[in-house]
Amino acid sequence: MTSSMTRILIADDHADVRGGLRLVLDTQPDMTVVGEAAHGAAAIEMARHLRPDIVLADIRMPRVDGLEVTRRLSGPQVSDPIRVIVITTFDLDDYVLGALRNGACGFLLKRSGPLLLIEAARAAMAGDTLISPQITMRLLRRLTPPATAGRPDTDVLTARELDIARGIAHAKTNAEIAADLFISPGTVKTHVATIQAKLNARNRVGIAAWIWATGGISS
Repeated sequence: MTSSMTRILIADDHADVRGGLRLVLDTQPDMTVVGEAAHGAAAIEMARHLRPDIVLADIRMPRVDGLEVTRRLSGPQVSDPIRVIVITTFDLDDYVLGALRNGACGFLLKRSGPLLLIEAARAAMAGDTLISPQITMRLLRRLTPPATAGRPDTDVLTARELDIARGIAHAKTNAEIAADLFISPGTVKTHVATIQAKLNARNRVGIAAWIWATGGISS
């Protein structure tokens, strides 16, 4: 195993689900599963001990649920956060919002399939947030934008930054936005950091919520 390997901890109370996720992830040349937890309390303890790059956490688990796992490992008050991608069978906006507000860097429906799981892990390592496409548009319309005085003003961003913000609102990764705009992913990443600072947005979800609130994007 090389230093470039992404180390992943799987937390789900069903052994067959854990086995299926491990099978998908361990076949990737840049990923390895370093542990499995059957409930939330074990996931927190193992994550703090193993320090994986990513924790895949089911929403509904015994003892401590996935939302609380996310809050304790990657929430706003955590000084040394661990990336958490929440996975679930349940397509409920309250779960998605709770996970993202607690610091999750991804939210996947289990039926989304193995390719999206792999993409979500790689997006998390690149600093992106990936949400299952089935719920992205519906979710972003409900998110509360960063606090501003009155209706958000699109003039706060340059034309290029607005293009990138719109890409984020359509749940695109940095690489996809870069391809659309004929610029490098590194340039997109720099712009994203500037946009977050200008909008006082904590993450890409905050940027997406802001662009929806401006009316600067169509469905």
